[in-house]
Amino acid sequence: MDQRQALAAFGALSQETRLHIIRMLVVSGPDGMAAGAIADKAEVSPSNISFHLKELERAGLIGQQRESRSIIYTANYEALGALIRFLMEDCCGANAEICAPAATVAACCAPANKEELQ
Repeated sequence: MDQRQALAAFGALSQETRLHIIRMLVVSGPDGMAAGAIADKAEVSPSNISFHLKELERAGLIGQQRESRSIIYTANYEALGALIRFLMEDCCGANAEICAPAATVAACCAPANKEELQ
């Protein structure tokens, strides 16, 4: 991940509703959530949720796929991991052992324990 991509990701995450959405999608795992369910759980109107989902997708943090009449959104775990790795790139003056826990989290592709993320 380069600095431009990181700035786009942080820009998308710097809004309360979008941060809430990305956390919901991380918890939902690879099954993702339908746009309507995201709107209901986030207590946001369908038009408003559409705007937020587009911003997260533009930043590369989520993906979508059509299933029947629904659009299912999922977290882009690779991009989220890359964002963490970008932050930790030069961690602690090259003392990798200090950053090992964060590096392990960044390498993760799906949440191991959903309760930890809520």
